[in-house]
Amino acid sequence: MSAASTLGDLAAGIAIRTEESVLTTELQAGSEEAFALLISQYQAPIYSLISRVLNDPSDAADITQDVFIKVFRNIGSFHGDSSLRTWIYRIALREASNQRRWWSRHRGREITIETETNASDEGKSTYLKDLLVDGHASPYELTEHQEIREKVELELRRLQEPFRTVVILRDLEGLPYDEIADILSTHLGTVKSRLVRGRAMLRSRLQPLMAQASSERAILSGRRAVSSTSTSEASGLTRSAEGHLFGEAV
Repeated sequence: MSAASTLGDLAAGIAIRTEESVLTTELQAGSEEAFALLISQYQAPIYSLISRVLNDPSDAADITQDVFIKVFRNIGSFHGDSSLRTWIYRIALREASNQRRWWSRHRGREITIETETNASDEGKSTYLKDLLVDGHASPYELTEHQEIREKVELELRRLQEPFRTVVILRDLEGLPYDEIADILSTHLGTVKSRLVRGRAMLRSRLQPLMAQASSERAILSGRRAVSSTSTSEASGLTRSAEGHLFGEAV
């Protein structure tokens, strides 16, 4: 990395911390404008995080609201020991964890048409941003992509903790390893270990789906269907997915 790039990153980091410090000061002074700005910045990512961590994503809106109520009530106790984002994410994960415990106690035995009967399978998890971005055009491809998205979201909810949260924070939220460790109050090595295991479970679970999607696209375009051993070569979507989720050095 060049010296200019390093200095640029340092300057950007200082600017972010300065902006965050000003926002924190305004929040602690009770500024409604500052709180509205905070919500506009964090509502979408916090909702996304919570909806994927919860067993029942329909509760995500209420839990997100609870998070911001906790932030508003407790901002006076924030002393800048971590970044404001890290502090908010901790609150969000704590509220989601409380909701999961409630769900396990009170609703764990309920059976609905959405209940999965094969939840004991080892591979379960989320996908990554690349598979959740719609880059297709034709009706067939749009339908196919929606099916993949739904499957990915389902597998995310089936990935056991603590692997699910780490995969979400790293591969979907894009947070750096050190911040994830700070949010979870754990060691950097633990974060990396959990990420490796979570990705491995995800890959095991999703490989058949990715192979099938590649074969169907090959048939649709008039090419011979490719075997599962050449999936990553036949599909740009698969190649992007595996490169991000399974190929990144940890």
